[in-house]
Amino acid sequence: MKCTWREGNHIQLLENGDNYYPALYDAIDHAQHRVILETFIWFEDNVGRQLQQVLLRAARRGINIEVLLDGYGSPDLSEAFVNELTTAGVVFRYYDPRPRLLGMRTNLFRRMHRKIVVIDNTVAFVGGINYSAEHLTSYGPEAKQDYAVRVEGPIVEDILQFELENLPDNAPVKRWWQRRRHRPEENRTPGEAQALFIWRDNNDNRDDIERHYLKMLANARREVIIANAYFFPGYRLLHAMRNAARRGVSVKLIVQGEPDMPIVKVGAELLYNYLLTGGVQVYEYRRRPLHGKVALMDDHWATVGSSNLDPLSLSLNLEANLIIHDRKFNQTLRDNLHAIIREDCVRVDESMAPKRTWWNLGKSIVVFHFLRHFPAMAGWLPAHTPQLAQVKPPIQPEIETQDRAETEHSGVKP
Repeated sequence: MKCTWREGNHIQLLENGDNYYPALYDAIDHAQHRVILETFIWFEDNVGRQLQQVLLRAARRGINIEVLLDGYGSPDLSEAFVNELTTAGVVFRYYDPRPRLLGMRTNLFRRMHRKIVVIDNTVAFVGGINYSAEHLTSYGPEAKQDYAVRVEGPIVEDILQFELENLPDNAPVKRWWQRRRHRPEENRTPGEAQALFIWRDNNDNRDDIERHYLKMLANARREVIIANAYFFPGYRLLHAMRNAARRGVSVKLIVQGEPDMPIVKVGAELLYNYLLTGGVQVYEYRRRPLHGKVALMDDHWATVGSSNLDPLSLSLNLEANLIIHDRKFNQTLRDNLHAIIREDCVRVDESMAPKRTWWNLGKSIVVFHFLRHFPAMAGWLPAHTPQLAQVKPPIQPEIETQDRAETEHSGVKP
């Protein structure tokens, strides 16, 4: 399928699990026919159990529910936890579950990293928020800063159609010679409340999300803000950021200053000199780990989704973003990011960048060659066709038959 720009949508920004979970649970409680939910991480903590109970309520009302989890991101849900859902009628699948080797997970590449929920054909959620307590601000210093959107309107039909086509046996089989790259879908009649659903897969849509970022940077006239948790993009995107800054565009980049994985900051720091000398303003978010994947341009364009700007998201993972053209939404996101920059970020200067030594110069050369060629290199990695493994409901005892047998054995008439 190919999505186009849709007009007449209502789009709401949701910050962190504090706003996201209540909105999602309320929408599921009002479902009439169908709920499709897919996510990278679902933990069996207080948030995970709340989601389980919400889905159980819906299933017991007769709602058709289908869940897809990533086999790498969500390997530890207990059998009892999952059985409660499947017993209630929830169709529960894992994307590419694989056995551990020497205690290590082996399905490292080509993860299902999307976070999408569609309720009927009326409401959808797209973003970067998983289902775990660490997405609540009450979790403490390790709580993640993240975003999602709640959408109503014609764009929901596109998201639903995408989900239906990706159910088992529905996706069309394409050979390698049938694959083609898409140009970014242009908004030929810019207006308000417009949205475009885009995704990254390992078939026709391998670089769709990256191409929209590149197009946005080329079109920017006044301001660009990119807030991205795992920032280690390809050379083209780095070059486009510098080009925009050199044209006089205020280009601001927010990255993790308190990363959940130390290697993330090490990778980003290798790019600081290149970005700073090109005029890009770099900010480290220091309040807690940043998990968001959002960006805005000028006064209309914005995006929220699951895609980081790193090799995994841009070259291997299955991702999904919503592109939004709306002045009010853009301003809401801008106010949020400006507040973060003002209150919770430290601006990076040359003293914080790696020193310009021969050793660091050599590392930078290696890094830039890697960033130039990684997308092609990723295609050389051992590939397989990921499987969707459905969890079958447990066999239920025939309670009525057992009760009848016990009654007859006791000599009491049923």
